[in-house]
Amino acid sequence: MRKCSINAIDSVFAKIAESLALYLPVDGSDGKATYKKWENGVKWSNALNTVKSPKEFFFPQTEDMMEFKTSGKNIEIIDTREETEDFVIFGVRACDVRSFDILDRVFLTMPVDSYYASKREHSIIVSVACTKPSETCFCKAFGIDPAVPKGDVTVWKTETEIFFESNTAKGADLLSKIADLTEECDNAPVEEQKEKINKIMAKLPLADLKTEAFGGGKTEQYFDHPAWAELSESCLGCGTCTFVCPTCQCYDIKDFNTGNGVIRFRCWDSCMYSEFTRMAHGNNRLSQKERFR
Repeated sequence: MRKCSINAIDSVFAKIAESLALYLPVDGSDGKATYKKWENGVKWSNALNTVKSPKEFFFPQTEDMMEFKTSGKNIEIIDTREETEDFVIFGVRACDVRSFDILDRVFLTMPVDSYYASKREHSIIVSVACTKPSETCFCKAFGIDPAVPKGDVTVWKTETEIFFESNTAKGADLLSKIADLTEECDNAPVEEQKEKINKIMAKLPLADLKTEAFGGGKTEQYFDHPAWAELSESCLGCGTCTFVCPTCQCYDIKDFNTGNGVIRFRCWDSCMYSEFTRMAHGNNRLSQKERFR
């Protein structure tokens, strides 16, 4: 384990940015945090969560896939991808880190999504412990430990110091880059912080939330429950819930005629939309209640 003074964190960021693109949560003019590329003057946000999850680094909201050029009866297929740069996502919370496991199961199983896989290969995830969880947090219900978030490197932040621990070879390589700015240390302050975080989690309103109501064989039991009608009344069908969700991975593929060829791209889609997965025969989820359910 290594540490540095909290006042030295900008120097650490500058050192990382010398050889890697560095992204971290930054407060916007509206007071909400979003991931931005680090440069001199950019400050790491203290916000618990960002507006959108970091899934967009691997699964962008819109992404060109290929281009077609036609000449008579000949069609040229052009791979529009560029080699992905190595990059660091700094400050990822435990819940967002866990979401990558779910996305990996979708995009990295056969057939592997090469667009997603390339971005994952080039990334280094630096997670940060949640010292002040929200009242609505329920990560413990899913076996996620906010005091020990996963990632290539785990970070703990106190009032005066930043602690770093590598979990993978990628993480160890990253810490070697900042070795001159950090020092070896014991883990006593980190263990103390872990204990404090777990005490906070135990007192939260959703601390005893269980997931037994979900799973195999439960769908039919709750499918016609009257609560769906009441819950769906406030749903606008805007799809924002699925766009900000770190685990949603639905997308549509479209072709755009540029006038000089065709670009095929994919973009996020949402099961909240009335035309989601609509085919020639129509759609069997005609009401907002059905889509919400």
